[in-house]
Amino acid sequence: MVNCCGLLTDKKEPVPLKSIDAQLEVKDHVATLVSTLNYENKEDKPLEAVFVFPLPGDAAVCHFSAQIGKTHIVAEVKKKQQAQEEYDDALSSGQQAFLLEESDESPDIFSMKVGSLPPGESASIRLEYVTELAVQADDGLRFCLPAVLNPRYQPQGSEGSSVQVTSVPASLVPYSLSFSARVSSPRPISKIESSCSLEPLQYLNADQTLATVKLGGGHKFDRDIELLIYYKDAHQPSAIVEAGQASAEPGSLMGDPVVMVSLYPEFPQSVMSSLAACGEFVFLVDRSGSMRRAMNHNTPQETRISSARDTLLLLLKSLPMGCYFNIYSFGSSFEHIFPKSVEYSEKTMEEALNKVEKMESDLGGTEILQPLKHIYSQACIPKHPRQLFVFTDGEVGNTKEVTDLVKKNAGSHRCFSFGIGEGASSALINGMAKEGRGHAQFITGADRMQPKVMQSLRFALQPVVENISVSWDLPKGVSATVLSPPITAIFQGQRSLIYAQLTLQSSEATDGSVTVRYSLAGHPSQSQFHFNLKHADDSRLTVHRLAARTMIRSLESEERTQRKQNDEEMKKKVVELSVQSGVSSSFTAFIAVNKDSGKSVEGPLVRRNVPTPFYGRNIMTTACFAPQMAGRSYFSAPPQMEMMLRSALRLRSKCRVDSPRKDINFWAVIQSEACVEESRKPEAVVPSKDALLQLVSLQKASGYWILDAILAAVLGKTGEQVEKAKPQSVNHEVWASILALIWLHGFKMDAKEEWELLAMKAASWIKAQNASSVSECVEAGNALLGCGVKKEALGL
Repeated sequence: MVNCCGLLTDKKEPVPLKSIDAQLEVKDHVATLVSTLNYENKEDKPLEAVFVFPLPGDAAVCHFSAQIGKTHIVAEVKKKQQAQEEYDDALSSGQQAFLLEESDESPDIFSMKVGSLPPGESASIRLEYVTELAVQADDGLRFCLPAVLNPRYQPQGSEGSSVQVTSVPASLVPYSLSFSARVSSPRPISKIESSCSLEPLQYLNADQTLATVKLGGGHKFDRDIELLIYYKDAHQPSAIVEAGQASAEPGSLMGDPVVMVSLYPEFPQSVMSSLAACGEFVFLVDRSGSMRRAMNHNTPQETRISSARDTLLLLLKSLPMGCYFNIYSFGSSFEHIFPKSVEYSEKTMEEALNKVEKMESDLGGTEILQPLKHIYSQACIPKHPRQLFVFTDGEVGNTKEVTDLVKKNAGSHRCFSFGIGEGASSALINGMAKEGRGHAQFITGADRMQPKVMQSLRFALQPVVENISVSWDLPKGVSATVLSPPITAIFQGQRSLIYAQLTLQSSEATDGSVTVRYSLAGHPSQSQFHFNLKHADDSRLTVHRLAARTMIRSLESEERTQRKQNDEEMKKKVVELSVQSGVSSSFTAFIAVNKDSGKSVEGPLVRRNVPTPFYGRNIMTTACFAPQMAGRSYFSAPPQMEMMLRSALRLRSKCRVDSPRKDINFWAVIQSEACVEESRKPEAVVPSKDALLQLVSLQKASGYWILDAILAAVLGKTGEQVEKAKPQSVNHEVWASILALIWLHGFKMDAKEEWELLAMKAASWIKAQNASSVSECVEAGNALLGCGVKKEALGL
């Protein structure tokens, strides 16, 4: 009979894991996380506890140990099969054993086994990993401790077996989590933000270069723990030279010094001000059932798929004339709007938007491999570099197959990936962007998808950096062996990392430099950084282990994609490097056996699977919150604007100012005349959040707006007011477009990242009209809308 006095799973089984304590240490842009997992067996039988949990996909797991009473056991890294055999042998002989291994299918899922925990006994398991922090579009550094592991969809016929995860809703997680962070940097720390509740930031010195922060009590496991760290000065190039391990053999990775160089290339303003007007833009959107979930708990009516629809609107309106585009969507099957990419025009844009408005999360599973294969099978368009944008909640089981396919086709495109919602696979999202020479973004908590996606579109419109090379200028007797893969992508303001092993035969000189040369828009450019060769001692060997992780991931990828005669030789290299550095890999595991317990554990083992939280409510419950609207999701206006839009639609149908747009929400037409009369009041209406997308939806592909009552209603005016204020000498489209730009700058500066590109397109169109009265229009527009925007701010 089971003694159920402890925490229980959803099956009413006791859970031996009681608490997790996570302590983060951040030094500039490198993070070390130490997690302590506390187990206790409150049953009357010996237990084996199995815990499958997520970790960052690019983390270097470098320590695993167990404390049982006064006995401390440090695990060793061994070949995975050998480690599994030693674990099984230990359990069968009554010994305690501990095993930690990476999933074969995805490097962001780990399995921990705590074996032969006798009745009444406790064990503390310590897990440590190091990782670099990704630079965000707003210069923040992002750390994410995954607390959510959503079930991963395993496509039929994919290689390997799916990961078996015991999941429960976040509200039913039967153990607690505490989290604290200590941040240090040469630069002052301005703030630390999170989607989770944090205690106030505590500065530990006068110059604010050292601070601590803690997670607020009662974490609900309904989201990953994300920290965004901001320093007061812009990121600067840096180099850390770390001394080798004294006990390691000289000439080996761990025995020699290793340097980590961080570069932040700056492109000339002349290049950045002229974004590319060519390219093939392919958008691949997840329409699996899980995209039906809410973006976050605060706005349950905004689902992942509705946010994706709104984002596609912004993207399509921001594309440059003359480019090519297509939209794919996938689930268990996939669809495309056009058989192949088409030239961007008013006609093709409208056709695409009419189909986007009907997109729902109704295509079943998450089979991303087939649409990718189809996209890559399409011939590239000469002089139009292919840019692939992938939107998914990342719940796939064949991560390595997907990233390997992207790598195989890296020479023909750039891949920009977006992880939507809590629990998106970091291995998938980061892996696709890294292998595809692009950029990854995660949309979690209260994040809006649109600004992050538009930032990536700006990256995609930057000139492609070509012919990248790295050279070293080092003193005589010093040489550098680069350990990281070649740099294949450089973006303005984004970090490029280089790891190198230094061989110091003899040298009194203390300085060296590294230069990255590249071709930008046909012009040779370079970024150079001088650094000091004096190396720092770090007992954790953080830089060495990050370098080892980089090499291991590169070798693993090579082994999977080449599959040649040297397959076993490549595996052997990975195992040797993993064992030497103490960093886990897909071919190794951490194993610890308690050989000093003195007595064997008696009786058959009872297996207990420790549950992992998954995000989301019951799907039907979530669906109940979604408003039933005919037409696009971005038409959800406040009451005053609804009345104005109804009036505008009637006016348009009577006066035939222009043919009725297919993208208007015609439910408005049947509303009462009283509402229409109310909308004719001349007072300006304060624009709502949704008004931005209303305005964007009215813009034409080439960048201008049509002057009509619908535009007037979105601006909070009547058609009569807008027409009356128009300077006589200007045409209707120029006046409408200047009004739209003034409105954006006057009311929506907080969302500038979302509309900046389409505003640039509008300004270019206005200038091309050579209108003589632009200054007069700006003055009249400011007076009408109650703004004070200068002509120069509009780009005119």
